[in-house]
Amino acid sequence: MNDRSIRKLTASHWGAGLAEIRDGRLVAVHPHPDDPNPSKINGNIASSLAGRARVRRPAIRRGWLEGDGTRGRDTFIEVSWDDALDLIAGELTRVRNDYGNDAIFAGSYGWASAGRFHHAQSQLKRFLNTQGGFVRSEGNYSYNAALVLMPHIVGPFRTQVAEATRWRVIVKHSDLVVMFGGMAKRNTQVSDGGVARHRMVDNLRACAEAGVRFVNFSPLKTDAAEEIGAKWLPPRPGTDTAVMMGLAHTLLVEGLHDPEFLARYTVGFDKVAAYLLGEPDGVVKDATWAARISGVPAERIVSLAREMAAGRTKITCAASLQRADFGEQPLWMTVTLASMLGQIGLPGGGYTVGFGVNANIGNIERPFRWGTMPQGRNPVDDYIPVAMISELLLNPGETYRYNGETRVLPEIRMVWWAGGNPFHHHQDLRRLHRAFQKPDTIIVNELNWTATARHADIVLPVAAAQERTDFGGGKSDNALVPMPATMQPVGEARTEFDIFADLAGRLGDAGSFTEGLGADGWLERIWEYTREAAEAAGESLPDWETFISGDIVEMKDPSPSQVFLAEFRADPQAHPLKTPSGKIELFSERIAGFGLADCPGHATWFPPRDASTGKHSLYLLSGQPGTRLHSQLDNGDVSRAQKVQGREPVLIHPQDAAARGISDGDVVELFNDRGRCLAGARITENISPGCVFLWTGAWYDPDFGAPGERDRHGNPNTLTHDMRTSSLTQSPASHSAMVDVTRFSGEVPRVGAHDPPEFVSFSRSAIQNKLNDLGNT
Repeated sequence: MNDRSIRKLTASHWGAGLAEIRDGRLVAVHPHPDDPNPSKINGNIASSLAGRARVRRPAIRRGWLEGDGTRGRDTFIEVSWDDALDLIAGELTRVRNDYGNDAIFAGSYGWASAGRFHHAQSQLKRFLNTQGGFVRSEGNYSYNAALVLMPHIVGPFRTQVAEATRWRVIVKHSDLVVMFGGMAKRNTQVSDGGVARHRMVDNLRACAEAGVRFVNFSPLKTDAAEEIGAKWLPPRPGTDTAVMMGLAHTLLVEGLHDPEFLARYTVGFDKVAAYLLGEPDGVVKDATWAARISGVPAERIVSLAREMAAGRTKITCAASLQRADFGEQPLWMTVTLASMLGQIGLPGGGYTVGFGVNANIGNIERPFRWGTMPQGRNPVDDYIPVAMISELLLNPGETYRYNGETRVLPEIRMVWWAGGNPFHHHQDLRRLHRAFQKPDTIIVNELNWTATARHADIVLPVAAAQERTDFGGGKSDNALVPMPATMQPVGEARTEFDIFADLAGRLGDAGSFTEGLGADGWLERIWEYTREAAEAAGESLPDWETFISGDIVEMKDPSPSQVFLAEFRADPQAHPLKTPSGKIELFSERIAGFGLADCPGHATWFPPRDASTGKHSLYLLSGQPGTRLHSQLDNGDVSRAQKVQGREPVLIHPQDAAARGISDGDVVELFNDRGRCLAGARITENISPGCVFLWTGAWYDPDFGAPGERDRHGNPNTLTHDMRTSSLTQSPASHSAMVDVTRFSGEVPRVGAHDPPEFVSFSRSAIQNKLNDLGNT
C-alpha cells in the first residue's frame, strides 16, 4: 500500500472489501481478509466510478424541452440542480393535477447498490408515497414464477428460501444431488444486500470430500462447479419438465415411489399419476417419451430414477428454469418428483428451488431483520406484474389475467426509475425502446450513462456507495458491515436522500419525507432500531460511532442444521402448510378453478414456443457472468477484460462453429426476427451442440441505422421474446429464444456503450420557458 493511501471498509452485493483511497481518490477495492472466497467483481468499482460514462451533472433531453426527438437517440443539455429540480417539481405537479397519482409509475425494479439507508428504490418510493403515491410493480425477474405459484402448492416462496436445508446437512446425509438447471458457482458471488463471507465453494468441496454424487442437467457444463465432479446430462433447453416426468413415470411403474408419504402429506397424486400414464391425453410420459423431447437417453433416465430411489436424494431446481416458456411447470414437477421419493423433511432429502441463485441460500441466514429506511404507505393500490413494463406503456386499458384475477393496465404519464436498468433485464429491447417513447416524462437517477439513462428526459447524477456513509446488511446474511464514505461524490452527484429532501421542500412538504432529520440522523435512528432488534435476538451491537469506525460485526447462525419442512413431516396436523389443504398440493383445485389453458391444475408438459416454429437453428441461453452483477459497472476493468474485441463473449460448440466458419475470437452476429447483436466468439465444448450462451449485462448499444437496429455490444435481450411464462404468474420467459449465428463480415463497428451521450448547449431562456409552461399548467 502506498504511504499516502488509506483503506476503509465498504460493501457491495458481491461482498465486503477494503477501499484504497489515495489523494482523495478511490484507486482500488481489495478483498476483506476474513472472506475465504472473495469476489473479483470488486475490481470494477474504482474504474467504473471514475469512468467516462459517469453522470456528472443533471441533464435534460433536448427533445423533451423542444417537444420532439426520440428517447434513446437524442442529445442532452447539462443543467444546474436548481433547474433540474424545478422542472421535476413542475412536471410532477402537472401530472398529479391533470391525471392523478395512478398515472405515475415508479416500480423502478433493480438491485441498486448495497446499504440499508441509501437504497435507491426505498428513497424514491418513500418520497412518492409522501406525494400521493404511484403505480408499483410486484415480484421480480429472478424467480417471479415461484413467488406466485409456490404459495398455492407448498407455501410462500421466500419462506422456502429462508428455510432451505443447509449444506452442512447435505454433506452429512445426502447420497445424491440431482440438479436441474445446474448450480452455477459464478452466481454465488452475490446476495441481495451483501455477503460478508462466501461459503458456497467450501461447502461444495466438503460435499465432494464426503462422497456426495452430483448430476447436472444443464446445456452448460460449467453450471456445475468443477470441484464436485458432476455427471453432465445436457437436455435440450426448456425440456427439464419432460425429463422429470420420465423419472417420475419410472418411479411409478416400478413401484419406487412412496405411497404412504403421498397419502399423508400431499393431495392430488391420483390425477398426477393418471397424467403420467397418459390417461387424459393418450400420451404416456415414460422415459422413451422424455428422451425424444429432451435428447437425454431413455436408459439413463431409467437408471437415474432407480439411483434416486435407492438412497437419500436432494433435488434442486435452478431459478433460471422458471425464466422460460411455461416456467411454472419445472417448479411444480420438482415438488412432485421429490414428493414421489418421499424424502421431503428428511435430512439431505427433498427439494430446494433456488440453490445457487445467490451466495447464501442453504449456507446462512440473518438472525433478525436489520433496520432500513421506512417507505411509508402507498396511497395508490394499483400495480403491475414486474415483467409487464412494455405492455403497461404500450397498451393502457388492456385487460390481463394474473394469479386468478382479471386486471386492467393503467395509463402512465410519468415514469421514474432509480437503482435499476430495464434495458438490461427486460426482454425484447426494441419493443421496450418503442414503449419508452409513450410517457410524457421519464426521470432516471443513475451513476452512469446506461441505455436507461439515455432513454430518460431528466437524468439525475447520484452518489455511489463508496461516496456516502451507510451500513451493509444482506437480506440473508449474518453480518453487518460499516460503510463509511471513502471519497467525495464525483462531479455534482448527490445522494438520493438529499435529492428527494430538496425536491420535497420545493413541493412544500419536506417534513413528511425527512421527519426533521438529515442523513446522519436517519442512519443513527436505523442503527438504533437494529440494535434493539439484536438485543431481542440475544445479540449485542455497539453504538453507531463505534460501529462505523470499526470492522464487520458477525452474529451467530440462527439455524445451522435446519431441514426444510422437517416440522411438517414430523406432525402435519400441528404444522400444516399455508396451502388450502394444509398439505403439498400436487393438484391444486384453486389453480384448476382459474381455468387457465397455459397453467392447469397439476404439472403439465408444454413445448417451448420459439423452438416449435422451426425458424431458427440454435437455442439461445443467457445468464449471470462471473465478472459483474447483472449490468452493474459493466464499464469496470474486470468486466471489460472478459470482452472479445470490446464485445460480450458468446459460447459456441466447436461443431456449430465449424459449420458456420467461425473461429475463436471472431466477431459474430446473432439474429432472429426480433433483433440482432454482435458478440465475440468463444469456442468451447462446455456448451451443448445446438446451443449458444451469451452472458447478460452488456450495456445496450443499438445502431439505429443498421439492420434490426443491431446492438453492437452483445446484449441477449435484443433477441429474447417478451411473452410471459403463463397467465397465472405473468413472469419473464427469456430463456426460450431461438437464434441463428453467422461470422460478421465487413468493418466491425465501434462499441459506444461506455461513452457519454452527445451534449449540446441551449439557451437559458428555453429552460425558463419550459418552467413557465409547467407553472401555468
